[in-house]
Amino acid sequence: MHLLQPQLEVTTSLLIRTHSTTTAVLMPDQVQHLSWQKLTTESEQVDWLILHFNSWFSHHKVTLVKGDFEPEYFPATLQQAARIQFAHGFFNSALHEISHWTIAGEKRRLLPDLGYWYAPDGRSAEQQSLFEQVEIKPQAIEWLFATAFGRKFRVSLDNLTGDSGNGRQFKDHVFAQVQRYFSGEAKLPRDAAHFIYCICLCTRNGSPLQLNEFKREYLD
Repeated sequence: MHLLQPQLEVTTSLLIRTHSTTTAVLMPDQVQHLSWQKLTTESEQVDWLILHFNSWFSHHKVTLVKGDFEPEYFPATLQQAARIQFAHGFFNSALHEISHWTIAGEKRRLLPDLGYWYAPDGRSAEQQSLFEQVEIKPQAIEWLFATAFGRKFRVSLDNLTGDSGNGRQFKDHVFAQVQRYFSGEAKLPRDAAHFIYCICLCTRNGSPLQLNEFKREYLD
């Protein structure tokens, strides 16, 4: 049986950095005011997610916030904690933006939008290829988050008016990345592992994610 276990340390690469802290982290039962299983609307789930994420990661001085427009990351200032702003109050948008944040290292967390290059909808084939290369890991991690919450995950090529790229190949790459996380060939960023651990405590009675919960056909 393949289980996805939290990794205490992660390898250092361009996208994954080790984060360490000596600050105590609140456990889920210290902030859980309403059982996840009792939530019935998207709005309730979003509010639950914001409350818990902001408690679980308070040691990083970062907050998750609803945005009225497009998602954006705002680094911390002397007066305000860093903000992960997700689009239009959508739960899946929140998970996607959190996944990008967990991958970003300490230096990129000091930059607006985590230092990402981003071309808007209407990208050329070359631009779309670059976009997909940097989206494989975030979307693989987002799939892990969504599954921990018992939610459906859909890959996003995010280029409706431009070259849509090779959607099947991109799905293959996202699936392969998830497999690498389970096999240990790739290690989850520390904060992604902690987030999954906390989610599972609240939604699955602590039962960890298992490899057989992720199949390639689920992405079609």
